[in-house]
Amino acid sequence: MSISKNNAFTELMAIRGGLPPSTDEVEVTGADPMYVSPFKLGETCAGALAARGVAANDLWELRTGHRQKISIDVRAAAATSRYGGDMTLRRNEHGEYQPIPYSQAMKHMVSLTQPWKARDGRWVLPHTNLPHLERRVLDVLDCHSTVDSVRTAVARWDSDALEDAIARAQACAGKVRTPEEWLAHPHGAYLASRPVVEITKLADGEPEPLPPGTRPLSSIRALDLTRILAGPTAALGMAEHGADVLMVTAPHLPQVPSFVRDTSHGKRSCFLDMDRAVEAERLRELVSEADVLIDGYRPNRLAAHGFGVDELVKLRPGLIHVSVNCYGSGGPFADRAGWDQVAQAVTGMCHTQGQATGAGHPQLTPVFTCDFLTGFLATFGAMIALARRAREGGTYRVQVSLCQSAMLLQRQGLLEDFHDAPGSLTSAEFEALAVCDDDTVYGDLKTLGPVLRMSETPCTWLGTTPELGSAKAEWLRR
Repeated sequence: MSISKNNAFTELMAIRGGLPPSTDEVEVTGADPMYVSPFKLGETCAGALAARGVAANDLWELRTGHRQKISIDVRAAAATSRYGGDMTLRRNEHGEYQPIPYSQAMKHMVSLTQPWKARDGRWVLPHTNLPHLERRVLDVLDCHSTVDSVRTAVARWDSDALEDAIARAQACAGKVRTPEEWLAHPHGAYLASRPVVEITKLADGEPEPLPPGTRPLSSIRALDLTRILAGPTAALGMAEHGADVLMVTAPHLPQVPSFVRDTSHGKRSCFLDMDRAVEAERLRELVSEADVLIDGYRPNRLAAHGFGVDELVKLRPGLIHVSVNCYGSGGPFADRAGWDQVAQAVTGMCHTQGQATGAGHPQLTPVFTCDFLTGFLATFGAMIALARRAREGGTYRVQVSLCQSAMLLQRQGLLEDFHDAPGSLTSAEFEALAVCDDDTVYGDLKTLGPVLRMSETPCTWLGTTPELGSAKAEWLRR
């Protein structure tokens, strides 16, 4: 398909501004459907990745004075949303690569994190991804951690009351709405009035030329203060274009080990506990020398530790602050936390998926597209802001959200013939895109590699996939 017919790409180019890329700069091949879903999951991800490539090309042009060719295949772009399964393999004792089974904890979470029918006939999706959040949900529901118990407990509540009660408990849930109901809701209406990627200049400053290097983001320093999928995917994109990405977490913070494994390629990982004065001071020192900080915490959580946006930009004038969350930059739900499945529920995706498949009830899509799409959009926004900083100076904030990504997906229209979609790449397609990573803490891995193609600076991950907390809390030398 022609990139000019990709509405998501066109929308993102309007956010980028400036002269449009030449008609032969970006090539898109392939088409949906990849999955049993009415949504154009592959085309939308391809449009976002192509836009990310154009943003990388803008930085490349600032470095070299010329541009390069970009290509993306829709099926490969769709495959980025297929977490784990046959997208990450491990070599066994016989030298054969085999899929890594999902953990029992992941299977249990998935079984509970589904839409359940409430007393008023509407549906609510409670989210139970991390142990402390599951405990809060179960305490509100006053039930046990089983499918039957959660189903029965949800049925005792009216949908709006349950959604609000779980939010008050600092846990996560979403009432299933239709797309029309979401756009009529004050929060949906607010997001519809905002661009899918918000880029705000927070302060003026002198232009900062890009540091020397042979890739679009060479020597750019990015702090990755995120967990799970969307935020880590944003930082992964920075690494693919050559940035020095340092993941920062603390030993006591809960993680999903397989998510850590699959989003750590090309990064370094360190431990710093913001509750310890010495370690918080070290984080401030890292911020003072950073170019980009990706914040994936619940709204206002970093501010409570002295790392709010105002404090961060005082530490580092010229910083690009990237906010990745569920509900976006404002509106009545702005202080609520959430996940991919919650965004699908509230924005209408669950409703449409269930209707289109004939399930007779709301359904989640087969893949975590909102997570990965949000990550692609965050990297795109960060690179647009870096280019603006290089040309005109300034400090910038980039804001993306899972709900905005869900709304972008729905703006692309729906497929009619998707019921026989393959659900995965063929073995040959996977092998053509796969990269091997030997001697990691997780074993010898073969995983879906970067799918965006750039003619002069291929997207790659440098180094081996790190163990969580294995690096020093310091930047590489420029």
